[in-house]
Amino acid sequence: ATWRLRWEDRLSPGLHEADIVVLGSPKPEEIPLTWIQPGTTVLNCSHDFLSGKVGCGSPRIHFGGLIEEDDVILLAAALRIQNMVSSGRRWLREQQHRRWRLHCLKLQPLSPVPSDIEISRGQTPKAVDVLAKEIGLLADEIEIYGKSKAKVRLSVLERLKDQADGKYVLVAGITPTPLGEGKSTVTIGLVQALTAHLNVNSFACLRQPSQGPTFGVKGGAAGGGYAQVIPMEEFNLHLTGDIHAITAANNLLAAAIDTRILHENTQTDKALYNRLVPLVNGVREFSEIQLARLKKLGINKTDPSTLTEEEVSKFARLDIDPSTITWQRVLDTNDRFLRKITIGQGNAEKGHYRQAQFDIAVASEIMAVLALTDSLADMKTRLGRMVVASDKSGQPVTADDLGVTGALTVLMKDAIKPNLMQTLEGTPVFVHAGPFANIAHGNSSVLADKIALKLVGEEGFVVTEAGFGADIGMEKFFNIKCRASGLVPNVVVLVATVRALKMHGGGPSVSAHTKFHYVKTELNGCCNLQKQIQITQLFGVPVVVALNVFKTDTRAEIDLVCELAKRAGAFDAVPCYHWSVGGKGSVDLARAVREAASKRSRFQFLYDVQVPIVDKIRTIAQAVYGAKDIELSPEAQAKIDRYTQQGFGNLPICMAKTHLSLSHQPDKKGVPRDFILPISDVRASIGAGFIYPLVGTMSTMPGLPTRPCFYDIDLDTETEQVKGLF
Repeated sequence: ATWRLRWEDRLSPGLHEADIVVLGSPKPEEIPLTWIQPGTTVLNCSHDFLSGKVGCGSPRIHFGGLIEEDDVILLAAALRIQNMVSSGRRWLREQQHRRWRLHCLKLQPLSPVPSDIEISRGQTPKAVDVLAKEIGLLADEIEIYGKSKAKVRLSVLERLKDQADGKYVLVAGITPTPLGEGKSTVTIGLVQALTAHLNVNSFACLRQPSQGPTFGVKGGAAGGGYAQVIPMEEFNLHLTGDIHAITAANNLLAAAIDTRILHENTQTDKALYNRLVPLVNGVREFSEIQLARLKKLGINKTDPSTLTEEEVSKFARLDIDPSTITWQRVLDTNDRFLRKITIGQGNAEKGHYRQAQFDIAVASEIMAVLALTDSLADMKTRLGRMVVASDKSGQPVTADDLGVTGALTVLMKDAIKPNLMQTLEGTPVFVHAGPFANIAHGNSSVLADKIALKLVGEEGFVVTEAGFGADIGMEKFFNIKCRASGLVPNVVVLVATVRALKMHGGGPSVSAHTKFHYVKTELNGCCNLQKQIQITQLFGVPVVVALNVFKTDTRAEIDLVCELAKRAGAFDAVPCYHWSVGGKGSVDLARAVREAASKRSRFQFLYDVQVPIVDKIRTIAQAVYGAKDIELSPEAQAKIDRYTQQGFGNLPICMAKTHLSLSHQPDKKGVPRDFILPISDVRASIGAGFIYPLVGTMSTMPGLPTRPCFYDIDLDTETEQVKGLF
């Protein structure tokens, strides 16, 4: 009551003196008429009045004609229009490209450079939700995993669909040593230079590493030195479980194949049909995927009781020919003893055994589907059309035919979302999909690239990496990934090292324990670099050579490599020092890439997909690898004939070939000539969308060396810190 008296004492005198009174109260009837002088104009702008509600009573009753009702309505309309215009302008500003307000993390490089894991642990990453906000992601567009990882929902593509794409840069390399030449390191160093040092929006898009090499010979793939993705142990171990989801989905399909063969071989048509379409509460109903199979078979019925005996048999039996099964089980471990196995030897399998094999998980077609899809619906379609075998009449059998497509999609529904992480300098990285380049197409996902291209804006850069040498990963990036995505690259960054060029020039093989004692500066192995530049030029894209400098390299060697690269047609050639100092050491590379990206790209594919399969294989062998010709085994020729007859002849080619040489022989370094490329087998990845020839004795399951990396990997049980990763 005391408060109300004070309020009245203050308000009443002011109203007596006012010429115009604007009512904003939700209860205007509580204001006495005696407070307002006759002739005063009263405008009722209370929420109820402006929204058309008059629940608080009629203003005319209380204020006796003082209110200018028509004027209030006009004012309300004007305010609403003004609010709409302001809201529209704000929305447009949010959609337009702008430089990120990114808080970059500072580096304090040490000399000598500590181990990768020590450097990673020495930097505290930003909270991933903070990073997401800095690069323009909304709170409901991320799903956070711990403190430093998040999945990004595909809805962001719809929100930013009218945003112009940034520049698209591919990092490839020369033919590598077994240890790799630092493409991931260059990729990370380049984006750190662009964003942390040149204030340009940039995104790195990397593949998720397989645990096979992590525990085998090569180690992790988070970059190295002061150009890393952090935390590196989370990057290299499990991440958010995408590869495990692929393994589960792949092996579910493998189990479905052998189980279906067993049940068809041990049951009558009627018994098989009754189990496939069981009675539930006295009623039989087809599932959605079974109705799709009926439609494919030309049976236009939806009532299970109306099928004829012939239709029942046609529906229930896939008649898979076991000798044509191409779908293998997978495991994300290098295990040479799973390259050839016998399955079905238990008593319950009733003598239905066969020879089979395991592939490494990243070689699964489901990994390729994940990397090439552009939506959840597209992924489901691709999973459904994966061909696993042929039936006894020679027709393809698919995951849809086995009825497992929906289950595969459920297992993959989270894996389709790209994983957001950051570099040592706090710049954004997408880590998504991880196919090898020697036994698959070797590139990160189309979805990660597309989202990143929208987020960086028209003046920004997306830097993605292709596995192994340009002859393998880059060729597949152009001929497979770019066909699937419709994206056109602006620049190729070709990574070279003096170490690898010396090997190609006749130096010793490289291993983790190789010591180099060279006194010559002549680098005969530059022929491999020149050849890879020529391969890049086949596609019409400007190439910048990035020489990843090691501390053992001399100035004369660095200058010679850069000079020879420019003579071979590179737009520029730049030494890079990101490993030892971070992004600052790749600023010259970043400037060269920006300049090259301003030039017109004359991108073109290497071949027309409509030409016969054999001709496409021959084009790659001759134009890219430098082969004299190809030689098909009888099995390879039979597979090509079968796939052509089945209607798959118009797909691009994904060669499975050693990454250690331009030829099929790993010990042939430099630029081999006049060799015949042997094609031992051909497989079809119809869901992913390519034909998959195997060159020579290429294995899809790596083995462990005598001394694998796992000897050095351990866990501190008190601090729970991982030791020995590199």
